[in-house]
Amino acid sequence: MSEITFSNRILRRFVEAAAVELGADQFHAMLALSKLPPEWTKPQIFLKMEAAESAKAYASLQAAIRTYYGRGARGVLLRVGQRLWNFLLEDAALVDKTHAAFIRRLPLNTRRRKATLEFLARLIAKEAGDITIHTLDLDLLFVDHASPTAEGQRDSHPICFVTLGLIRESLLWATEQRFDVEEISCKAIGEDTCEFRITVGK
Repeated sequence: MSEITFSNRILRRFVEAAAVELGADQFHAMLALSKLPPEWTKPQIFLKMEAAESAKAYASLQAAIRTYYGRGARGVLLRVGQRLWNFLLEDAALVDKTHAAFIRRLPLNTRRRKATLEFLARLIAKEAGDITIHTLDLDLLFVDHASPTAEGQRDSHPICFVTLGLIRESLLWATEQRFDVEEISCKAIGEDTCEFRITVGK
């Protein structure tokens, strides 16, 4: 099985989004309680990490937030994912900004929604094929085959709340509509992939 990898550039932006959402004091307290490196309060430090190390740090930080906030962690991480989407748009290369503008001009139908999810996959996947998008009648399925969030994690419930937030916010950005998004499969509970169903057909 190949090693899971993740972009250190996106990891840095994730940490920035988490620090804003939690507040500097709470973020520092969360790191201390979880016995994670205190220097992780400095986002630029993550740019020195290799891709496999970045994936482990990404998973460890989200696990720490889940432990620190308990039942409230889902809402916190969803909001972090929403912030992260906006950071990704800010950081996008010129070709990606052009592609984003093209998506906004597509007809407001399943084509635009699917194109948006494919664009999100392109922004966050480390390798080609890490994320695939499928059509289920009118609904859509976002399948994360790599899922760095679940790297080394075990839980009784799906845990990929940041990805869920990214999906929700990207679709809201593209369509100005909110969609029901549910993680229906997660590697943390022993599944092969993390899958998110986007309900469109209501």
